Amino acid sequence: MNSNNESKQNSLNLKDVIPNQTYFRIEASPIKKVDTKLKEILFITSYPPRECGIATYSQDLIRALENQFSNSFESTICALESYSEKHTYKEQPKYILNTNDSASYLKNAFKINNDINIQLVVIQHEFGFYAQRENDFKTFFKVILKPIVFVFHTVLPKPRAEMSLLVNEMEKAASSIVVMTKHAKTILNTDYGIALSKIMVIPHGTHLVPSIDKHKIKKQYGLSNRKVLSTFGLLSESKSIETTLKALPEIAKFHPEVLFLILGKTHPNIVKQEGEQYREKLEKIASDLNIQKHLRFVNEYLQLDVLLDYLQLTDIYLFTSKDPNQAVSGTFSYAVSCGCPVISTPIPHSLEVIGQSNGVIIDFENSEQLSKAAIALLDNEKRRSEISSNSLHKMASTAWQNSAISHALLFKKLSSDSFQLAFSIPKLNFDHILKMTTEFGLIQFSKLSNPDIHSGYTLDDNARALIALCQHYKMHKNEKDLSLINTYFRFINHCYEPNSKFLNYVGQHKEFTQQNFSENLEDSNGRAIWALGYLCSLKGLLPLDLTEKAETLLNSVLPHLVEIHSTRAMAFIIKGLCYQQNHKNVKLMVTLANRMVQMYKHEKNHDWFWFEDYMTYGNSLLSEAMLDAYVLTKNVEYKKIAKESFDFLMTKIIIDNTIKVVSNKGWYFKNTASKSPIGGEQPIDVAYTVIALEKFYTVFNEDQYKQKAIVAFNWFLGQNHLKQIVYNPCTGGSYDGVEEFNVNLNQGAESTISYLLARLSIERILRTPGETIVKGNAEFAKHIC
Repeated sequence: MNSNNESKQNSLNLKDVIPNQTYFRIEASPIKKVDTKLKEILFITSYPPRECGIATYSQDLIRALENQFSNSFESTICALESYSEKHTYKEQPKYILNTNDSASYLKNAFKINNDINIQLVVIQHEFGFYAQRENDFKTFFKVILKPIVFVFHTVLPKPRAEMSLLVNEMEKAASSIVVMTKHAKTILNTDYGIALSKIMVIPHGTHLVPSIDKHKIKKQYGLSNRKVLSTFGLLSESKSIETTLKALPEIAKFHPEVLFLILGKTHPNIVKQEGEQYREKLEKIASDLNIQKHLRFVNEYLQLDVLLDYLQLTDIYLFTSKDPNQAVSGTFSYAVSCGCPVISTPIPHSLEVIGQSNGVIIDFENSEQLSKAAIALLDNEKRRSEISSNSLHKMASTAWQNSAISHALLFKKLSSDSFQLAFSIPKLNFDHILKMTTEFGLIQFSKLSNPDIHSGYTLDDNARALIALCQHYKMHKNEKDLSLINTYFRFINHCYEPNSKFLNYVGQHKEFTQQNFSENLEDSNGRAIWALGYLCSLKGLLPLDLTEKAETLLNSVLPHLVEIHSTRAMAFIIKGLCYQQNHKNVKLMVTLANRMVQMYKHEKNHDWFWFEDYMTYGNSLLSEAMLDAYVLTKNVEYKKIAKESFDFLMTKIIIDNTIKVVSNKGWYFKNTASKSPIGGEQPIDVAYTVIALEKFYTVFNEDQYKQKAIVAFNWFLGQNHLKQIVYNPCTGGSYDGVEEFNVNLNQGAESTISYLLARLSIERILRTPGETIVKGNAEFAKHIC
């Protein structure tokens, strides 16, 4: 056993598992290096390489916590072992608890109590872990002086007296108890008498997966032209896989191409006790039924990427557990989150997740029901597709990133705010942008993460994309950006009507659609000017022929801009013209800025400091445009109006350290006290706010603008009313909005480019990766995350 100092030196720290990450931390006073002595959350759990569902669960959770909150606290491990089961770890755990050794319990409790860095202890609980030393386990958790969170992986109804007593003693020692289903919470309350206020439901985490071509991945695994049924997990009698084997002959009559994959090794404890008897029993059943050609054992403990591949190529996932008291199943969760249509027995977890729309429930050990359900689903591709879509929407909130947020907020609360939470800034990921971009331009909409070419293209999206890629090229000099920049510029050029204006909507076959002639396109024209102006500003950095073409196009449209009166269009134009400092452009910019000044003076009163008598979308853009006009002209009236209006806007949308932009369900009107509707928040409004905050921080050098920019950007990472991610780090796309009860999972061009613009802006604000961010306002210190 290591000494305490050696244990600290060798503590299991998963930061090294997450490469190429940029981290920022919010604190107080000037920028400084991040303190490496972070407070610790100690997880007492089985841990890989131990082959155990809870070990995998803990690893996934800790990786997610390290990924989301790397510089907020450190996750360390006390790994469970026994005399007969010891492991060699990739990185040595901080502590080892031998569950067969009475002395190990007290030794570890002593170390935990005397470790000043440990703020909280999380015990992943399964009754079997401590069955041989139950009294020692009781003593262990009773003498630990740090706050304890028990995570119950099994919650049995109608418990025996001894079990009820144990759980109640755990409850007395716990600061909180975490369960993974509402059903488990109800049982703890009704059958064990535990107060609901002490129980928190955090669903079993799941992995985000990119959308893939099922036919392509089937071919990769040699499964082309097969209808694939699958199940996975460590094999044991409780999985009742024979239920499926007995159904296979009937399924194969109607679908001779069917193949049932049994993914996973036999449970190590089962192997120790009885060898491979269960697998051999299944093989014997298969032989007797003559279904070997419809069956394949994948006798491996699969790596995560391989497992997710198998689940994504699966046509129907079969969960046939015969244990009615199984509280939760990680295998079931992973299958549903991969969009698998599921046929399941009625364990509480499946009843809670599947409902009427996400799969089929069958009775325990009922092969006839399983065969009928499988045949019906295999016959109906449309139904399988609907179930898959419903499942992805149902399980989005359970992504490990969201699980990490829920756990981190709980840990912070229970540790008396002894550490601050700060989101890690994700590395840049252009996968979804590349996927959405054709040789012609950026596709408008996406169904989940699949580009919807039928939605066509818009000038709006391609203009924003041009700005984002130009900014990225300016910051990182990545030559790959130039191809995209040229694509988006060519699209803008395609949308220009000579001697007139820009059109916005283009169909999938490059034709202008009727929508152009029924809508006001002033805002779209304004965005085009913003994009062209920014591109022209990079003359000398970008290829000369590109900037010269942009200047020619910009000069062609300039004579028509004075006719534009839309507030936001004028703001976009001001932003674009501020990059062009010739006399003609400055004169036009001043004309537009003065119009906005008059609008402001007309609407302003003692408690309303805005340009219009309502706030709609892109509000921060207006104040930012006035500040841009000031920077170019030094007109102090522009500066005063910019700051006065922007500070007023911030009081409306950033409250209690969280941004809530004006909802598209209902605008914010002057002289009304009504609250803004919940939901209807879109990434573009948040992004415009981050961009404006960068400008105000640059000009005024007031730390409040930097801190508010961090708050606003964190909306994408989970600091919103749902406490869920809006940016999808797996795809590189951004979800389309935050509604009242859910996130809109479609990842369209507007949302994804908006995230990228905000991400680049926050990088410029923070500048140096790995440094601590200032916290200059005591008001913020109360509400970190």
